[in-house]
Amino acid sequence: MTTITASTATKLSPSELKKLESFANNQFGTSAKLEQKIDHNQVAGIKLTLGDRELDLSLLSTFKSVPTIKSVGTILSLGDGVAMVSGLSDVMMSELLLFEGGTYGLAMSLLTNSVGVVLLGSYTHLKEGGRVETTGRVLSVPVGPNFLGRVVDGLGLAIDGLPDPVGEEIYPVENIAPGVITRQHVSQPVQTGIVAIDSMIPVGRGQRELIIGDRGIGKSSIAITTIINQKKENLKCIYVTIGQKRSFVAQLQNTLTKYGAMEYTTIVAATASDPASMQFIAPYAATAMGEYYAKHGQDALIIYDDLSKHAWAYRELSLLLRRPSGREAYPGDVFFLHSRLLERSCRLSKEYGGGSLTALPIIETQAGDVSAYIPTNVISITDGQIYLESDLFNSGFKPAVNVGLSVSRVGGDAQIKTMKKIAGRLRLDLAQYRELAAFAQFASDLDAKTKAQLEKGARVSEILKQGWDEPLDVYSQIVLIWLVTEGYSAAVELKNMAEWKKIVLSYLTTQAGISSLQIVQKAGTITDPVITELKKLALKIGELTQHLNINTEV
Repeated sequence: MTTITASTATKLSPSELKKLESFANNQFGTSAKLEQKIDHNQVAGIKLTLGDRELDLSLLSTFKSVPTIKSVGTILSLGDGVAMVSGLSDVMMSELLLFEGGTYGLAMSLLTNSVGVVLLGSYTHLKEGGRVETTGRVLSVPVGPNFLGRVVDGLGLAIDGLPDPVGEEIYPVENIAPGVITRQHVSQPVQTGIVAIDSMIPVGRGQRELIIGDRGIGKSSIAITTIINQKKENLKCIYVTIGQKRSFVAQLQNTLTKYGAMEYTTIVAATASDPASMQFIAPYAATAMGEYYAKHGQDALIIYDDLSKHAWAYRELSLLLRRPSGREAYPGDVFFLHSRLLERSCRLSKEYGGGSLTALPIIETQAGDVSAYIPTNVISITDGQIYLESDLFNSGFKPAVNVGLSVSRVGGDAQIKTMKKIAGRLRLDLAQYRELAAFAQFASDLDAKTKAQLEKGARVSEILKQGWDEPLDVYSQIVLIWLVTEGYSAAVELKNMAEWKKIVLSYLTTQAGISSLQIVQKAGTITDPVITELKKLALKIGELTQHLNINTEV
């Protein structure tokens, strides 16, 4: 039979013990026998203990509050940011636990006689035998517009030297993804400002589009360009850095501040020097911040840089918790790790807020191997991928997007009609050009049609080259693509195409150029008046770029 221990400073009378036994059984919901224990170190009051549950009545004389029962445990072992704790019979999965000194931990492994806990802060002051309490709540973060312009960690605490931002609401870090009924069709575009993406791999609001490629070939640059381009798009941005250097976070903040993008951006940073537990929770916390905007009818964009390092952090925690390992030493639920994260990004129906959360996760490949474990997992979860190729990058083609291997499965429905019509054959033409270009290296004699196709493809490739800090509005992109695909750059010498592009974009900032862009924008698609206006613009561009034409110096 179970026994309740009553610790008191003095001995109680039999009648007092009987009343206390009745009270204790009522509180614990048991029918146990009461056993008194004299504790001379206890100043006053009574402390009731049943197994790992403790009810402290010693403060009831000074505080008029309802007594609470806490599940209390003891640290069995401690190391590498992970603690094994005994007791805690009532603990929940992913419950927040309180250690001595105010350190919190997350219950991640529930075993028969112990609990595996990952620690979320400094643990150098903790030791074996230390006390651990349940809190009855899951890990949550403050959310709201006060986080815009700030750099915070995965717990929502400031790391930019300013006071902690005050949240308007508290959201759980782990949240169930919206159901099918609560979602609506992706129908509005996210304009990245990158010609190759907006024309051939369009991204819609509420979509998950993977950016994948080797190290150091421009994955983060695409994400930064996209954020900079949102200045006039009313899109809140969240950039999550996982396992990156602190210098990268500082550089990112300075870059976004320089281009006026920090005012609508939050950086959530879990750097390489942070514990694996903080790297693990950072993407989930940042997603909770993005969900706040979606549920309040606003649109948000979240960048995960990168999920490869997130998987590494989770693998580290799982191995420390002694979970069974599988392929490449990852735990069996590594697919669920990313699916439950990315499924939270969607476009909500009007009844549920009407906002959207767009995700651009980044995955780093090794030597271009997209068939590795984590890349294939994330490719299967997302709605398409933007594939960056090392050979293109090394040949000077930036952004190094391989349009043949890249795809957007749902973004086409969100693409504006004018761009869809103008860029309809662009992907096919470019793919054919790259095949012909590879073949032409070995061919000594080419027919006129093949030469013309190679010339056109080379010119299209030139206008797709773009600096990371040069985002273009979508209507300037439309004009640029139309001029090249309709042959208005055919007379320009290939080596002068970069200069030709600069002149075109410069002209589009003049009063006449802005007027032409407004006509294209108002029409909403390609109409006869739009074609007439574009032809007038082409004639003017031809006059301005005549000195760039082939053989003009002869």
